[in-house]
Amino acid sequence: MARPVEKIPKDAVQQLAIERETIRKERRSQKLYTNFNINFRTKFHCITGKPNVRDVDMEGEEDQHLSRILRRNILEPKMKYTMPQTEAQEIGWITTPLPLEKTWKTNKLLTDSVGFEPQFRSLAL
Repeated sequence: MARPVEKIPKDAVQQLAIERETIRKERRSQKLYTNFNINFRTKFHCITGKPNVRDVDMEGEEDQHLSRILRRNILEPKMKYTMPQTEAQEIGWITTPLPLEKTWKTNKLLTDSVGFEPQFRSLAL
């Protein structure tokens, strides 16, 4: 087995030099962020206070810009944008009904198995 190496105790001057060096390295890598914003694509949850206590901070004007953006996020894509943004949106973008053609309308044949259907419908009403 190897003998344990004895560590030389550091004096106060060496300790201060080590602390200064670590603080200098920390400050060099730190960045101060002062511009914060809310990600409007995520759901916004408010934590409410107690229901029987009236909170003074809750009373006040509503931020119109924020409420407009939050209401816009709820809308369907056709109400938000003028043109489809993805290929998947292009499929359902035009929702006008197709014109009916005479070839699509077929006469119903009354056979024994479906002959009772008109009588059933008149009874259900």
